[in-house]
Formats: sequence, structure tokens, C-alpha cells
Amino acid sequence: MFELDGKVALVTGAGQNIGEGISHALARQGAIVAVNDYHPERAQRVVDDINAAGRRAIAAPFDVTDLPAVTDAFAKVTEQVGPVDILINGAGNGGPGEQLHQYTFREMPIEYWQTTISVNLFGVLNCCKAAIGSMADRGWGRIVTLSSGAGETGLNLGVSTYGAAKGGATAFMRHLAVENAAQGVTANTIALGMVLKDTTGVAEMAAAIPAGRVGRPEDVGALAVYLVSPEASWITGQTINLNGGAFIK
Repeated sequence: MFELDGKVALVTGAGQNIGEGISHALARQGAIVAVNDYHPERAQRVVDDINAAGRRAIAAPFDVTDLPAVTDAFAKVTEQVGPVDILINGAGNGGPGEQLHQYTFREMPIEYWQTTISVNLFGVLNCCKAAIGSMADRGWGRIVTLSSGAGETGLNLGVSTYGAAKGGATAFMRHLAVENAAQGVTANTIALGMVLKDTTGVAEMAAAIPAGRVGRPEDVGALAVYLVSPEASWITGQTINLNGGAFIK
């Protein structure tokens, strides 16, 4: 079950952490993985690790906010290994730079929310635009977007525009799913709770989660594999909360 032999998967934001975990999970199931990251060296490191394990991956570095670059990258992946069957929208940020910045909206600099929305919402739109036509024409495709609990519920954490971008991407996926269901393309969202690769020193945060631990990239990879598998052909337009029991409404 859940075999992906011969399928081409493109994972954005896959040079580290959650995207890296998803890339390895897809490769283990037989997919050829195009590993995207804004930083080429990150993408290549993950590719090298996958190939060293006897599986197949190629690097696909590009900026998800640059539609011409996205379109060109999809064309190059198609030329190298075939058209993209599976798209995982994993690229995201919390503002300028590498770290999540927290501001109340009244204090938030405009450049902060412009960057956040550009990556977390327009990045998803750009990649879906590059993928959907070929998927629908071929009668098979899987799209999974990584969202957040912040896009599902209001939080007093200074992440309002991050939540807005994630919520917007989630809403877009529902429409994309309905538009393309008859063409054999599914589109779903995973709304994440706290997921960390390095769980050192997180006991206090883990204690607040009903499951008693934070999530790991492998948790996300397992769900992503199911959602993109042939067995999940009747699941589309859904938002699945993966959070250890947090944010239960």
C-alpha cells in the first residue's frame, strides 16, 4: 500500500526540517523527488542523502514567490525526470529572514506581512499554477499544502498575518480541489501544530500538548505519503489537523 513507484514529487521548502522529512518519506515509497529550497546548497544536501540511501532525487532550487522562476523550474524537472505528479507546498516563513517574528498587528512593520503573505500564500498559488494544468490533462495529480493551526484559529501570539496567509492558502486549496476533482486531481491541506526536528529542551511546550510531545518531521511525512497515494483518491478539499490533540475545536 501507499506505493509511489515512478511518481515524480516536487517538495518546496525541502532543504531542512519538515520538507526534508517529507522528501525522505516520499522517496522511501518509490517516488522520484525534486527537492526545492531557496538555498541551493540545502536542496543538494537532501538530494545527496536520498541518493546515498539508494533512492532517487534531484535538486530544484528556486524562489516560490517568483512565478517565472517557478514555471521554469517545473519545466526543467519535467525534462529531467518527467512531469510533476505530486506537489507538496512546504515552503513557508514567518517574516523577513529565517526566524518567526511576533508582533501585534498594530505594531507590525508592513515589510513583515508583505514577505509573509508572499511566501505562504502567493508561493502556493505560483506552484499550483505551474502544476495543475499538466496534472489535470494527464488525469492524475496530488497537491498537499502545509498550513498551520494559526490559520485555523485566533491566537494571541503576534502571528496575525502569518495566520491570514496560511488561512488563505487553506481556502484556496478547497476551491482548487473542487475545480479539479473530476480530472483525478486531489488537493488537501495539513494544518500543523508544533513540529520540530530538534526536540531538545521542549519539555514545557510538549507538556501542553495532549499527546505529550511535539511533532516530528516523520509524523508529517507519514500523513503526506498517505494523502498523495493512490489509496487516498477519494480524499480532497480537506484540512487535516496534525497537532497531537492541540487546537481542538
